Amino acid sequence: MDQLTPGGFTTRRRTELFDAMVELFLAEGFAHLTLDDIAARLRCSKSTLYTLAGSKEQLVKAAAVHFFRSATEDVEQQITQIEGGRERIIAYLTAVGKALGAASDQFMSDLDALAPAREVYEQNTRIAAHRVAQLIDEGVANGEFRDVHAAFTAELTATMMARIQQGGVRAATGLDDADAYRELATLLTGGLRA
Repeated sequence: MDQLTPGGFTTRRRTELFDAMVELFLAEGFAHLTLDDIAARLRCSKSTLYTLAGSKEQLVKAAAVHFFRSATEDVEQQITQIEGGRERIIAYLTAVGKALGAASDQFMSDLDALAPAREVYEQNTRIAAHRVAQLIDEGVANGEFRDVHAAFTAELTATMMARIQQGGVRAATGLDDADAYRELATLLTGGLRA
């Protein structure tokens, strides 16, 4: 049974609105869209949007949180049945790249330009780097990886993930985000071998 949220929507309806908003933003970006545009595209009223967030900036931030929360759940689901540290790290970073692969260049540019949304991305990058450190620790503990400084490796990973997010890797190499994450996974796991 769906619960009512503070805005009077069922949890399902709220999720549907955020899913549709994320899909719109990923495809087209959001900087050029007004609240009226967003409401029209989502086939809801502007007042409905105000029940989700108090301003466009807050709405974009909430949509970014929704996107990264859903992406994190999908990524974790994809690695649950995978055995072996190397395979788990490759699957994890590949899944992260795939999740971000849905984002248009315009979305990434808009995300970088809006501080609250950029902060959500940066926080999720740190969380992902921490998760990679956990996967490395697991691989070291089971003897698959050589004993490495997991915090350093996580910091290296976070730095590269941030550079991917900021478009630096694409500009320097031509790799899209998904391919850059796959390359990062290959380099990382190759350097960890016992």
